[in-house]
Amino acid sequence: MSTDMKMAFRNIWRSPVRTILTLSAIAFAAIILVFMVSFQLGSYEIMVNSSVKIYTGHIRIQAEGYREKRNMRFVISSPERIAKTVEKIEEIKSYSFRANGFSLVSSENRARGVLVTGIDPEGEAEISTISGLIRKGEYLAPGDRDKVLIGRLLARNLKVGINDELTILGQGKDGSIAAGIVTVKGIFSSGIDDFDRSTVQVPLSYFNDLFYMDGAVHEIVCTADSLFDVNKIKRLLKANLSEKKQKKVVVLDWKELLPGLVQGIQLDLASAAIFYFILVLVVAFSILNTFLMAILERTKEFGVMLALGVKPNRLFKLVLMESSFLTLTGVITGVVVGCAITFWFQTHGIDLAGASEILKEYGMSGIVYPKLSIVSALAGPLLVFVITICAALYPAFKVKKLVPVDAIRSI
Repeated sequence: MSTDMKMAFRNIWRSPVRTILTLSAIAFAAIILVFMVSFQLGSYEIMVNSSVKIYTGHIRIQAEGYREKRNMRFVISSPERIAKTVEKIEEIKSYSFRANGFSLVSSENRARGVLVTGIDPEGEAEISTISGLIRKGEYLAPGDRDKVLIGRLLARNLKVGINDELTILGQGKDGSIAAGIVTVKGIFSSGIDDFDRSTVQVPLSYFNDLFYMDGAVHEIVCTADSLFDVNKIKRLLKANLSEKKQKKVVVLDWKELLPGLVQGIQLDLASAAIFYFILVLVVAFSILNTFLMAILERTKEFGVMLALGVKPNRLFKLVLMESSFLTLTGVITGVVVGCAITFWFQTHGIDLAGASEILKEYGMSGIVYPKLSIVSALAGPLLVFVITICAALYPAFKVKKLVPVDAIRSI
């Protein structure tokens, strides 16, 4: 250890109480930032997973142009071939086929334009939470044919209940008239009003016959174990489908399918970043005050050192070393403690007691799990370190400009 480092370490502990308070302030800021950023990332993951598992899915494979035009003829004609590629990707937790058709659905007295979606009841239960959001009646069984699930608001608008009949009138894939009579088996409530007032789900086998699909589907919807796997899944799907010359299909992730949700997260992150910056700035000013007090107390000492031939640059370096050591120790302590606290809550979760019952109504867990990652563990503490070091530059420059005679005569 060099002489300057020994001097810096000794000077830091000349006032143990002040040093401990400064370390505590830096560590506390780092702990808060590690935990809060991790909590935000965890809440975003729950929010995204809850949204995509109602209907969207993490990944969708569609015919090229279908998303823009929603044309019945833009189909995946051989979904089983693509399914073999999907099954080879370990990160894909589950998948299911869907087919969609815009139709007129009417009850005895009322009619509404809705999106009729053909689903595989077993596969859909793996990728969607709708089966757990049934408020009246039952979910579709594998052997069902002319049974349907409808949203709560659509049931209210059509004035229908369980076992009531609905008439579906639309256009098949071949351009012919698609007409059928179905029975309401279940009424769901997802909490998304647009979805609940405009969606009818029927068994895929019945949809295939009703709309003359010839086994084709419009979408293959996939879910992942984690949001962090989505980009990898998308990349692998594109590469594998390209190798198999499936050029007429596109792979879309949840960010492309739910741009409004992405913008909401970005807005929340921006407002949180402002709050965190203000927090760090407050801590930095308090630490600046501490550093200035330490410099003022040692002004006469610095004057003597300058008079004995110590160069100003060496004093500047000495003060920066003291500040850096103090800041680094506080930040490292904060990261270690913050990660330990966050990891505990990541394992056990945080029960939002007041909102848990409301969240469960919409298929969301009332427990939030912070998501500890390299970004959440280091981004905030790094900001604390940089701003604190910048704050320490002012007293360091102040020492560099001291005049020996004036410094020695100071009180």
